[in-house]
Amino acid sequence: MTRIYPANVYRSHRTEYLPPVILKSGEAKELRIGPRSALLRRSALLDRRPHAVRRHTKRVATRFGILLAGDLAALLLARALLELAGVSSTPLTADPRHFGILTITALAALFATGSHSRHRTLNLPIRLFGAALIAPIPLLLPAFVHYGTQPRLGSFALTVLAIWLPVFAIRQFSEFILRHVWPRQHGAGAAILVGAPQGKALSLAGAIGAPGGDFAVIGYVSTGDADADALGTLKDLPSIIDTREVEAVVVCSELPRAQMDALVEECLDAGCQVLYPARAIHVAGVRPSLVWHHDQPFFELGSPVLKARALISKRIVDVVLSVILLVILSPVLLIIAILVRLDSPGPAFFRQERAGLGGRRFLMIKFRTMRDGADLEKMDLAHLNRTGDSRIFKIQNDPRTTRLGGTLRRWSLDELPQLLNVIVGDMSLVGPRPFFESDFPSYEDHHFRRLDAKPGITGLWQVSGRSEILDFEDVIYLDRQYIEQWSFWLDVSILFRTIPAVLRRTGAY
Repeated sequence: MTRIYPANVYRSHRTEYLPPVILKSGEAKELRIGPRSALLRRSALLDRRPHAVRRHTKRVATRFGILLAGDLAALLLARALLELAGVSSTPLTADPRHFGILTITALAALFATGSHSRHRTLNLPIRLFGAALIAPIPLLLPAFVHYGTQPRLGSFALTVLAIWLPVFAIRQFSEFILRHVWPRQHGAGAAILVGAPQGKALSLAGAIGAPGGDFAVIGYVSTGDADADALGTLKDLPSIIDTREVEAVVVCSELPRAQMDALVEECLDAGCQVLYPARAIHVAGVRPSLVWHHDQPFFELGSPVLKARALISKRIVDVVLSVILLVILSPVLLIIAILVRLDSPGPAFFRQERAGLGGRRFLMIKFRTMRDGADLEKMDLAHLNRTGDSRIFKIQNDPRTTRLGGTLRRWSLDELPQLLNVIVGDMSLVGPRPFFESDFPSYEDHHFRRLDAKPGITGLWQVSGRSEILDFEDVIYLDRQYIEQWSFWLDVSILFRTIPAVLRRTGAY
């Protein structure tokens, strides 16, 4: 057999070498990883991600801060106007404490009714009116119960009107500030159009690139021959996305099915969103979601876990839950660590190098369940691997497992130290199964998509049978399903499904 070393891979601002690939045929074959390899693209996405998250977070915080200040000013204005008019029978003027409670409930109602949405303005007056209806209820409901509805009905109507009119008026001013003063398009992600901006495409471009929105249109690519005004043609799309750090591709022209599928695959590989007018269309393997950009409906294709708000919310949940679990389970962790040391010679913890988000290396921590140095025996036991695929190395009765190690594996207790990996940011509570960097030379391009999310302690693979899933493509499918369909409730569902999966111990060995 011949060992061939692939070309060096630039990752994380340093040059590293992938492990050698063993060719079973006696013929040497050079393996080249070009400048547009899938692994390099994952690494480039990882390097750009912190900047994009900071930029998006700043825009969201700016918008929320300006709207919040405007809403507070509107409530204060409403109180002042009622006092000038000599009205003292409403929660806005009756008692300072009542006004404080009303302010909190009004702001909560504005948030709950989606009145801070950046994308839809047509029904904004209705949403603001709904919030104004909800706001006084906590204060006026006790009065309705004790004194009946008739004496308080006029007070309720006056309060609702006094809240709605100033909030609506100042909201228009706040939106003007956001669009024309600050931040306008500062910090918006780059977007490109597919097709010349003519006819209906002009309205689509206006909706996507409107000031105060998420994106700024930087140009378009031609769907036919080269155009002097275009950034390039469709075949130049990959290089345009990379060089201009495009975050959204807006499809303004009708494309053949095969061409559309190829475009979506390229954009998802590059980590950017695909937007197209809301119409009947199907792209194999990808479920679109309906989004609005300034009252224009679009279907959106992309990975939710690549969005700044998703990344931030997921990170907050990871840290909070991991700290709580570590505090609660610390006595259990200490006892297990002592038992591991007493059970067999060697350290209590096993550290193994894995590839995480974007292919970046980190040390994964587990309780040691095998005899010390067992990892060096892996190649000698390859014939026992029940999958026949080195990328899924599973031995049902592994002779390297210690007495205590078998119990820890069956109940997944060996995974608990990975909570430390979650806290430092190398892993997540929920995500794809951790990756071996040594497997990368045998990956196909679509396999690298799983590097778009942090590996998780649990995930779809773990709750769907774990070691009973013996096909590597099935593992990849589950990982991609998780990444491309991520939502907060999907994480919650997986976390709750993990408990019965652990108790059933299906595929745990």
